[in-house]
Amino acid sequence: MSSKENAAVFQLFEKLECRYALRVLWALRDGHPQTFRLLQDSVGGITPNTLNTRIKELREAGFLDHGSDGYVVTPVGQDLLKRLSDVQAFANRWTAARAKK
Repeated sequence: MSSKENAAVFQLFEKLECRYALRVLWALRDGHPQTFRLLQDSVGGITPNTLNTRIKELREAGFLDHGSDGYVVTPVGQDLLKRLSDVQAFANRWTAARAKK
């Protein structure tokens, strides 16, 4: 991978590794809009201040938008979530393998 490609990956990881960022995206993966309160409940354990910060950052990154019915994942965010969809299958296999030990 070139240094330019590495920089792009590092920029993406920097956005996603912020506390609760992936949880916010994951909570919206079904495509249904969620109000702030519903999103807070869906994420679980997130304070309003932290959720506001993550929403702002994810909107600036182009992953989220706010429509008349609440927050939704943008087409860019949907593309990201599609690429992360294998995480669920991997997580299931990983936890099952660890439970056998």
